[in-house]
Order: sequence, then C-alpha cells, then structure tokens
Amino acid sequence: MILPWIGAVAALAAALAAWARTRRLSRRLDQLSQMYWELKYQHSELRSQLQRMPGEPHKPALSSVDASAQPASAAFVPLASLKR
Repeated sequence: MILPWIGAVAALAAALAAWARTRRLSRRLDQLSQMYWELKYQHSELRSQLQRMPGEPHKPALSSVDASAQPASAAFVPLASLKR
C-alpha cells in the first residue's frame, strides 16, 4: 500500500523538476533569440553606415557568388512537353 504512494510522489517530484527546467530553458531560448535578432539588426545598421561613409569606396568581402556570373533565365516549360 505504501509503495504506490512512494512511486506517485517520486513521479510528481520528477515531473515538477522537469517542468522547472523546461521553464528555465524556455526563458534562456527567448533571451538568445532576442540577442540574435538584435545583433543581426546592429550588423545591418553598421553595414549601411559603412556604405554611406565618404572616402574610400566600400569593397564587400569576397562572396561565393561572382558578380559576373548571372543565373540562367528561367523559361516556362509546359508539363506536356516533359511527359514526352
């Protein structure tokens, strides 16, 4: 008779501990998400300020896509022609 009660109390304690940990992690995730978006906003603001600065023209960092390499223009292809 006592063993089921001990099991129930232990399960309740484990559930409360998991719930508290989940709340802490949720708050931490919200903080990290907010910090990420603030940094992203500040980065774009600084980049726009740098581009507006007079003097030496701003040269963007090397990108993986070359400016001269334009993507091929997409043309409409009807599905009927693909079935053949």
